[in-house]
Amino acid sequence: MKAPVADSLAPATIVVFGSSKPRPGEPQWQAAFDAGLALGRAGFAVANGGYGGTMAASAAGARQAGATTVGVTCDVFARSIPNEHILREVRTPDLHRRLQTLIDLGNGYLVLPGLTGTLVELAMVWELRAKRMMPDRPIVCLGDFWRPLIEQMIAAGAKPDRRPLLADSVDAAAAELVRVLRHREPNRT
Repeated sequence: MKAPVADSLAPATIVVFGSSKPRPGEPQWQAAFDAGLALGRAGFAVANGGYGGTMAASAAGARQAGATTVGVTCDVFARSIPNEHILREVRTPDLHRRLQTLIDLGNGYLVLPGLTGTLVELAMVWELRAKRMMPDRPIVCLGDFWRPLIEQMIAAGAKPDRRPLLADSVDAAAAELVRVLRHREPNRT
């Protein structure tokens, strides 16, 4: 089942992918908070997996900016409730549907450092975009964490024009998402 997509009057939604491991006070948590804040201030709604770590941090930042937050949760996890910064929960029965729902909700994607789950999320949106199996939505990776992987994929033959963009800071990432989405959809964010 396809997730509901925001109507044309709603703000564009940026899906934030990242690790559930960072805790308040840690650099990755702060970067996720700052990313949510910057995205919210830029007029975006923020969606993520709805639980802890960078998900809670980006949602907290977005809420501080007054933005809408969406948490896409999953029945297979023991932690059954979304973090307190999520305004709207979309519950899914399994990981496949959770990822598909996140992909469907996004007008763009911000990828933070993470582990295997984040790698799968990045790989899926990159592959769907590369194969033109979804609209050409921007994918921005924050910091240098993903740079070696992106460079290796390009060296192996991935099309450079279809690759994720790299941003050195949260402000640069938000600015890049605004630039790309305004260029593609002038009546949106």
